[in-house]
Amino acid sequence: MSKQEYTITVYTENQIGLLNRIAIIFSRRKINIDSLNTSPSEVDSVHRFTIVINETEEVVRKLCRQIEKQVEVLKAYYNTADEIVWQELALYKVPTEVIAAEVKVERLLREHGAKAVVIRKDYTVFEVAGHREETDKLIRVLEPFGLIEFVRSGRVAIIKASDGFHEKLKEFEYREPGEEAIENEYLDQGEKVFTM
Repeated sequence: MSKQEYTITVYTENQIGLLNRIAIIFSRRKINIDSLNTSPSEVDSVHRFTIVINETEEVVRKLCRQIEKQVEVLKAYYNTADEIVWQELALYKVPTEVIAAEVKVERLLREHGAKAVVIRKDYTVFEVAGHREETDKLIRVLEPFGLIEFVRSGRVAIIKASDGFHEKLKEFEYREPGEEAIENEYLDQGEKVFTM
């Protein structure tokens, strides 16, 4: 089985120390996390971790099982890139004088969908949302014009086949802990999940 990129989505209670315990699950297995994002979910008391790794499906399945053993974890899903809609946010800091002097730079920024978020005398910060290839391409475009700084967020992702998921997520809140996870069961929409 060959490695490929998987996005693991973990729904949890918001508890101190949980991020560290989840990170330890990966570090013990010597698995590098390519991207990590935590945020609130659509349900008030439920938080969402979005983790991107390159591994085999068998390893990812075991990781999800291990993650779900954490008391505060409600559910762990894994999906390939074609099963999700995803974006990353990137910020680019460039000298303002270059943008003012070089019409070409302004045109390049527009072509890449960049939007100015801060304009100062000495620098301007632009933001772009997109896939990693798109944000990396703009780095290469801006480097000859004096790119000062670049930063990219972790991935945010929504599962394509998740009709009725909001109601299911609300149900997770009221489940009793300790129920057994059943491996890789498929929902009607075809997403890979671990059900309780």
